[in-house]
Amino acid sequence: MKALPILNEKATGIDVGSELLHVSIGGGVPKVFHTLTREVQALVGWLREEGVGTVAMEATGVYWMYLYEALQAGGLEVVMVNGGHVRNVPGRKTDMADCQWLATLHAHGLLRPGFVPCEAIRRLQDYMRLRDDHVEMASSHVQHMQKALERMNVKLHDVISDLTGVSGLKVVRAIVAGEREPVRLLELCDVQIKRHKAERVVESLRGTWKAEHLFALRQALSGWEFYQGQLRECDQAIEQVLRAIGGPAQEGDSSRSGASKPGGTNTPQIQGLHRLLVQMCGCDPTTLPGMADYSLLRVLSEVGTELNKWPTEKHFTAWTGLAPGSAQSGKRRKNQTRRRNRVGQFFSAMARSAGNSIDTALGGCYRRLKARRGGLVANKALARKLAAMFWRVMVHGIEYVEQGLKHYQARAALSEQRVLRKLASKHGLELVPRSATAT
Repeated sequence: MKALPILNEKATGIDVGSELLHVSIGGGVPKVFHTLTREVQALVGWLREEGVGTVAMEATGVYWMYLYEALQAGGLEVVMVNGGHVRNVPGRKTDMADCQWLATLHAHGLLRPGFVPCEAIRRLQDYMRLRDDHVEMASSHVQHMQKALERMNVKLHDVISDLTGVSGLKVVRAIVAGEREPVRLLELCDVQIKRHKAERVVESLRGTWKAEHLFALRQALSGWEFYQGQLRECDQAIEQVLRAIGGPAQEGDSSRSGASKPGGTNTPQIQGLHRLLVQMCGCDPTTLPGMADYSLLRVLSEVGTELNKWPTEKHFTAWTGLAPGSAQSGKRRKNQTRRRNRVGQFFSAMARSAGNSIDTALGGCYRRLKARRGGLVANKALARKLAAMFWRVMVHGIEYVEQGLKHYQARAALSEQRVLRKLASKHGLELVPRSATAT
């Protein structure tokens, strides 16, 4: 049997850990380095002395990130691979064997490089992921406030829509400050609440006011306010990164960007966010259904603006985990479900918003699929459509034009008629319009 050709004898594999780095050149005897900064610099220098030009390593947690930047700064090509795609023989896994196996695969050219965004996008990604953590922690403190109120049998959060809205925060802060009279607390609410829900709010504010639960409410409110300050600082840092990536404002940007879609409560408070995003992309992807400025910012922080790194929209949707994979063994062929990554989850969230629209084509598509296959399948299918549209907008500059629900329903009716005619022809029958039979 002919052996596999070695394409690069100096191809190197690194097994990355929290304390040690196991390095093998061409599948040879490994050398071990520590992960301290001086040791990493020594590793880069040793690789350059050995004439190594390309290095492969698995994306293990966050341990690989500093090493990746150090290797790139040293002029080496770094190939990041999915650990699930380079598994060794079961029962023989060690760090030494892993780096040798990785180097051997790399030397034979059998590794498929994964996607790593550029340095500027990685900075934006770090800020956005940190901000998402702050949003999650802030929401947990909102739940703690609701729990403290529930323990005192104060049902304010069941009557008003948002406990962290203007009215809700005024009431909670007044309770923490010592106010207990329901009528006085009602006066702090918005005019619309006092007009439509006055009696319900007063009754919901009659509680037990135990000291331990008031203490918990005070701490939950303090925690929520702390994370709101952290979010504001993140927004300032994100704005600086966006301005650095997009460059100075150009003439005609304000007319090209158009109006922005209203975002949710977690949208970054950045002045001119929509204009910054449009200037960064060179187009306006928010014309897509379900995609507002916050959604676009989250997607761009993961993939950047150069989507031509995926040759086709099918490659992009497969990378997001929204398209099924294939698994063939002999005569058996079946679809294999892929796990959705962060970008796939973002598009799934957009699909839920687009599916709730009443007069759009994608809304009609979602409802039609949901009736046949269920909500989960319909959401994933619509998310894949949105991801493909986003790729077309970013790569080819194809502007999305909304055709409307009636146009989609007409196309769906033509498709159904085509299927019916095919079935009728198969059984030797002929479809006759109802108007013709009536005459």
